[in-house]
Amino acid sequence: MSDAKIVIIDTGCANVSSVRFAIERLGYDVTISRDPDVVLAADKLFLPGVGTASEAMKNLEERDLISLVREVKQPLLGICLGMQLLGKSSQEGKEQVNCLGHVDADTSLMETGELPLPHMGWNTVTPVNNHPLFKDIPENSYFYFVHSYAMPVGDYTIGQCDYGKPFTAAVQSGNYYGVQFHPERSSKAGAQLIKNFLEM
Repeated sequence: MSDAKIVIIDTGCANVSSVRFAIERLGYDVTISRDPDVVLAADKLFLPGVGTASEAMKNLEERDLISLVREVKQPLLGICLGMQLLGKSSQEGKEQVNCLGHVDADTSLMETGELPLPHMGWNTVTPVNNHPLFKDIPENSYFYFVHSYAMPVGDYTIGQCDYGKPFTAAVQSGNYYGVQFHPERSSKAGAQLIKNFLEM
């Protein structure tokens, strides 16, 4: 499988290189690209994102990546904001930002009661129906989160987390997958999740 073509879609956001290092540490070669030929020929794709949805969508538009991501037939993993971009829309202040629409969900500000936002630090994720993305990851493993917005729990949820109330920590819709946490910053559990995605 190490001959697999692994591509991180060059979204221009800050966590691209840390995602690359996490994949390389597992012994895989990885390319960062926004060239349609390279992206569409990949075996596995990563869509990283940090920052605001409106800025990220603008970036994708400027780089002609919106239609490209829609053409993708192979497994794609959105990370953090990259996962939120897979939904229909994302709330920002009073604004709703239209996103890619691959997952039938809207991202909104988390309702956390007394708990502070952003939700930042380590938290456990409960996989749904033994999803293969969480294969060989011990129960109650901790993953690293930094976010204030989240998708509600729904049919698309393959992993959930609780912070004030439950939210979607991992998602799947067809060939589109997403994780709200940062697997590249989640030590052994995160490395195993990336490995699972690459080997699925």
